[in-house]
Amino acid sequence: MSTLNPKYITFDCYGTLIYFQMGPTARRVFEDRIAEEDMDQFVKDFAAYRLDEVLGDWKPYDQVVCNAVKRTCQRWGIEYRHDEGMIFYNAVPTWGPHSDVPDALARLATKFKLVGLTNAMDEQIPHNIEKLGAPFHAVYTAEQVQAYKPNLKGFEYMLDKLGCGPEEVLHVSSSLRYDLMSAHDMGIKNKVFVNRGHEPSTPFYEYHEVKDLAGLADLLGV
Repeated sequence: MSTLNPKYITFDCYGTLIYFQMGPTARRVFEDRIAEEDMDQFVKDFAAYRLDEVLGDWKPYDQVVCNAVKRTCQRWGIEYRHDEGMIFYNAVPTWGPHSDVPDALARLATKFKLVGLTNAMDEQIPHNIEKLGAPFHAVYTAEQVQAYKPNLKGFEYMLDKLGCGPEEVLHVSSSLRYDLMSAHDMGIKNKVFVNRGHEPSTPFYEYHEVKDLAGLADLLGV
């Protein structure tokens, strides 16, 4: 890996770089309706519905989140309160990086062009990217693509905009389901899984695994 010299390092943003707080927010919003011993499963169900919502035709992310909240509430037989889903949508731009990210990104930016590929709206992601503190060559959103990962369209769009082939990028994500499986299918050989504990490692998809972004910088020798 130390000899690897990609033209671009492309990143998933939410969960990988940004501390994605959908779970903690759900625990706070629903603490009056879900018992403490049931909350872990409730949060898992909410995550499953968010994934399900992005698999269909394009719709704005506020609809994705609101639908996922409503469906989770229906599954659990609890009240969905008016516009409750917007609590989650409006919180997203306020979230900052994982603690390991700023220093590691600064190291990587000294040698590589950094690119974001995110399931975000155009109005959301600039606030998050600003909090990372490192220069990004480009950031491509699901709104621009009109499709969400794990759809391959996002990767196709990104490679087209960058004017490069899959062999020229190193894609980095903490999610197999949203990113690395799709990157594998796109022929992106160079991949890094940042194992933040929210998905199991699946070595079939042929990636290097690190526990944090400092590990990525170390692997790349910067």
